Amino acid sequence: MFSINSIVLFVGTLLLFGIASSKFSARIGMPVLVLFLGVGMLAGSEGLGGIAFEDYRLANSIGSVALALILFDGGLRTSLQSVRSTWGPALSLSTVGVLLTSVLTGLAAAWVLDLPLLHGMLLGSIVGSTDAAAVFSILRTSGLKLPERLTATLEVESGSNDPMAIFLTVSLIEVIMGTADSLAGITLLFVLQFGVGAGVGIGIGYIAAWLVNRINLDYPGLYPILALSLGLLSFGLAAVLGGSGFLAIYLAGIVLGNSTIVFRNGIFLFHDAGAWLGQIVLFIMLGLLSFPSRLLAVSAEGLMIALVLIFVARPLAVLISVFPFRFRLREMVFLGWVGLKGAVPITLATFPLLAGVEGSSLLFNVVFFVVLVSAITQGWSLPLVARWLKLGRTSDPLSPVTVEINALRHVDGEIVEYVVTPFSKVAGQALRDMALPYDVVVTLVVRGDNVIIPRGSTSLEPGDHVFIAMRTRFKPLLTCLFDSCPVVPPLTVGMRLDFHADCTIEQLQWFFGLSEPADPERQPVGRLVASEGRKTCLRLGPFIITPGEQPDKVTLTYTDSGECDQRQVEGGRGESS
Repeated sequence: MFSINSIVLFVGTLLLFGIASSKFSARIGMPVLVLFLGVGMLAGSEGLGGIAFEDYRLANSIGSVALALILFDGGLRTSLQSVRSTWGPALSLSTVGVLLTSVLTGLAAAWVLDLPLLHGMLLGSIVGSTDAAAVFSILRTSGLKLPERLTATLEVESGSNDPMAIFLTVSLIEVIMGTADSLAGITLLFVLQFGVGAGVGIGIGYIAAWLVNRINLDYPGLYPILALSLGLLSFGLAAVLGGSGFLAIYLAGIVLGNSTIVFRNGIFLFHDAGAWLGQIVLFIMLGLLSFPSRLLAVSAEGLMIALVLIFVARPLAVLISVFPFRFRLREMVFLGWVGLKGAVPITLATFPLLAGVEGSSLLFNVVFFVVLVSAITQGWSLPLVARWLKLGRTSDPLSPVTVEINALRHVDGEIVEYVVTPFSKVAGQALRDMALPYDVVVTLVVRGDNVIIPRGSTSLEPGDHVFIAMRTRFKPLLTCLFDSCPVVPPLTVGMRLDFHADCTIEQLQWFFGLSEPADPERQPVGRLVASEGRKTCLRLGPFIITPGEQPDKVTLTYTDSGECDQRQVEGGRGESS
């Protein structure tokens, strides 16, 4: 029996080895989750550590909590725009896609392992879903920047398809064990998994956003813990009510992450660390739970099932599920390849063991082997496949510094980091030649390992990390400057934007992407709208330019028609809104 001190020593040692393996994975191109599993297997009863661990109930409980942490962090970082743009294909993949993958893989498993059809279908259901922990981990560490729609589809699918896998697994276990009430009971289980999970997750998410903003805590470090407690509340409440706790905590994270909340950066940083801790603990524990000798005994059958899953079941399921949503062929090929398996299938494989299903040990070992094959082949080759399909580019290098505001009250401002690409409008531009809104200031430029204090003569070069302090409402416009949007973000009629009075018409045309003839004399706009002591106004595309409320400001008002007149001069004064 281990003492508490020995347990702490083992945990600390395994965590340290897990973190060290993450550095090693980057060098050899192996997914970090595979190395976490490897650390656990080496520490297990058949490895160098000799730690005997075969408590499936405890593993199921720890795995559920770790997955909850991973999903909550994934939800926090999933933008509402991504959900809106990909909810159709993601929902189709997380329901129809999981069902088709499970059926096709189950048929192969029943034939390869010579199992009853229901047992084969049970194995197919266990490995049918794309694993959120694996996908989030691979996308973070792959060094690739994929098209936004593709990334969003993968993230939303992997975060929302667990209820379907759980529903299929639990239903088949009940049918096999003879405890299923009726078709109506199975249908009710389906409705509860999705309906209760979604309802509780969204509801708790809004409550969390409201509470975080109004509780007014004296200690900032408590805000991330408050957010975590509310996330776990959504998970537990949904599970107690018969719904999917995994779906609930993922949706709660999405709602909270897309709300305007205080101490936002601190909350995100805390849960990023929590997600990594969850991944390390989860995969090392699953590695401890495995027995290499048992995996070798099922390697031939497991390899055949894995090949069917990877090359037949997942690609066909993707083709049928997303065909109506107008993905390009190479995007569908990529979606078909990135059906990564990870912790969820291994966790679900403990369900038959806990229920006492005949042959459940065989199912667990085959599932574990299939997960290893999927993680190694699909996870390792993801960057290669993306480049072969010409879908991804190398992600921007991390900046050696960070600048952020951890606001404990609502403030109308933030510091945003942008990376200058060769295609950015700002590439090669000196700061003094750029017309930026009055309430926008470039605070810092990082070039390589050098910190540059920005001045008017500072030119922005590709690869620069630029930190900009701004009013929050200017963020879409500034993002377009760095991301080269094809069109300016939608502006509402009557919207006012203040600019410095010494900027020129040509600079304003550059900022908004207008193509009207420039002022050949390049006079300051402030002088043009206040010539000879008389205030007037100018029209520039869809904007009316009038004097600002201060001498060093001019105000641009977005309008859909009409010429400027004296009334617009008077109406143009004041702060932008």
